[in-house]
Amino acid sequence: MSAFLELDHVTKTFGSEGMFGGGSVTVAVDDVSLSIDEDESSITTVAGESGSGKTTLARLLLGSHVPNAGKMLYRGKDFTRLTRRERRNFRREIQPIFQDPFESYNPFYKVDHVLDEPIKNFRLASSTSEKKQMIEDALEMVGLVPEETLGRFPHQLSGGQRQRVMVARALLLKPRVILADEPVSMVDASLRATILDSIRRLNRDLGISVIYITHDLTTAYQISDNIMVMYRGTVVEAGTVDAVIPDPQHPYTKLLIESIPQPDPKNRWGSEPPQQNWDTSDLQIAGCRFADRCPAVMDRCHDTKPAQYLINEHQLTACLLHEENGEMTDTDITTTFQTEKETIKAIPANS
Repeated sequence: MSAFLELDHVTKTFGSEGMFGGGSVTVAVDDVSLSIDEDESSITTVAGESGSGKTTLARLLLGSHVPNAGKMLYRGKDFTRLTRRERRNFRREIQPIFQDPFESYNPFYKVDHVLDEPIKNFRLASSTSEKKQMIEDALEMVGLVPEETLGRFPHQLSGGQRQRVMVARALLLKPRVILADEPVSMVDASLRATILDSIRRLNRDLGISVIYITHDLTTAYQISDNIMVMYRGTVVEAGTVDAVIPDPQHPYTKLLIESIPQPDPKNRWGSEPPQQNWDTSDLQIAGCRFADRCPAVMDRCHDTKPAQYLINEHQLTACLLHEENGEMTDTDITTTFQTEKETIKAIPANS
């Protein structure tokens, strides 16, 4: 198995301690590894609350942030050493879909503009007719009717239509990886299933790998193969969704899953967990970053950094509760959990 894109123990910090040590440093991503396979496509969710490092991880994968430590590898080559041609190929093969469909458009241009530009910039079409056919095919792939979409200004389309146009824009470049950062958080519930189904079909029918960044574990369970749960820049649990969601092993993952509302008035939620301490001097934390909120905290959690422990062949967690029974490991989630993909749960297209 060869890696198409790989984060190798990357750390990204912001801020500075200053000349006299009076500044502050925030560790947004701390010693995270992730690998996207070259040959077998998958959907991997990166989940966690606001401030957990999800978006910084996405920007590292897009090459817009450079890690302070560790390396990002593109087809086995250090990203900082890519040639101009290799960087151009990288930008074509890894395409983002951003959270806010409203900010992705210039209101003075028709939506055709966001579809024309990538074809022009990457010289994908040799004639006007070929460009027109490419755009129509991409729109139809995401469930849009070209005649009802093209020629309109962004405000004339719904939020779901605007977001699906951005999916079509990414699809035009025939990417190997789509990085979707909260792609359905700004649209209403009736459209989420349609957009998620479009993303799932890109993976299933076209073999495009997807990194799906979200705080919503319900949608993550519906469309993902693997999941990586982050807290304050660290990976606290990872594995297949079929292993992690039904049987979480880290206290933070358990709290996330317990926070999902259940459609049963008899099923009462538990008590609210302690609020996170948003101290920005993260470099001073010697132990577990979740210790200040953990309901199962032990004394040594405050000064001992947990390793990653392999719970079973489909799941690992970074928690000292598993120090005795788990097997210590140092690997990324796709290497550990590469298994035969099961049929992803059906999402009704019209729900």
